[in-house]
Amino acid sequence: MSLSTYPVFPEFSGERLDAALSRFTGISRAKCLDLILDGKVWVDGIPASKGSFKIAEGMVIEVDIPAPPSLEPVPTPVPGMNILFEDDDIIVVDKPVGVAAHASLNFEGPDVLGALLAMGVRLTTSGPPERKGIVHRLDVGTTGAMVVAKSEIAYTLLKRAFRDRTVTKIYHALVQGHPEPTVGTIEAPIGRDFRHQWKMGVRDDGKFAVTHYDTLEAMSGGTLLEVHLETGRTHQIRVHMAATRHPCVGDEMYGADPVLSAKLGLERQWLHAVTLGFDHPRTNEYVEFSSPYPADLHHALELMRQGVM
Repeated sequence: MSLSTYPVFPEFSGERLDAALSRFTGISRAKCLDLILDGKVWVDGIPASKGSFKIAEGMVIEVDIPAPPSLEPVPTPVPGMNILFEDDDIIVVDKPVGVAAHASLNFEGPDVLGALLAMGVRLTTSGPPERKGIVHRLDVGTTGAMVVAKSEIAYTLLKRAFRDRTVTKIYHALVQGHPEPTVGTIEAPIGRDFRHQWKMGVRDDGKFAVTHYDTLEAMSGGTLLEVHLETGRTHQIRVHMAATRHPCVGDEMYGADPVLSAKLGLERQWLHAVTLGFDHPRTNEYVEFSSPYPADLHHALELMRQGVM
């Protein structure tokens, strides 16, 4: 048994054990509760029995975290994941909603790499085992164009292109209200919001992030934006739009109106990666790929145009 030890600092005093443990370890709160109930968590040397136990400053928490399971991609068919382009070096997919870029400890659904393996696509060996060929990611709830490297040279050069911000990344976002000005740039650092699991926020100690937007269409209660990402931080568009009080429609994690979401039949944020462009890693010619709106976003947009509020 190998224990990880976490002293309780003043800012955690009074917090639930399972919630604090989730923040300490990065493991989901539900899985932290399972560890507590399985007798794998101790507070000041005494086995913990309840996730609701309130911790206090000066306590010491110990937890026996099992070795993580293998995150090697597993071939898993994903209906509706279309191929926009493929050659010996790259494959560009139209990622559906509910699909992660790659396997992770806190998501048990399908992922792009597993879907590609199920299609018989050969993936590069470059990158960590669970992220072979992954050079960028889209959120589980975000749809659209995503590229995966098939060759070693593609992995190296595309990683560099995303790092150097030479990739064209254009999104469409349907947001609540009417942003002013109608064309603008949001520059605000983004970091993890430690009060809420898996949520990001604008933070002084966050990473530099820049989002450019332009109004495509204004309608009653909402605006369709074209968004160009200069950087690629986790949840960047969602966080920046929420910070301007114009969250993506349907994005209840970042403050969207749940009543409006229900009226539109949306169960995720209205955000779609419409265009992805870059210099091809072998030919060095610029290539660009586009993805049409999926059915749920198209339906919600039409309802907004009709004034459903």
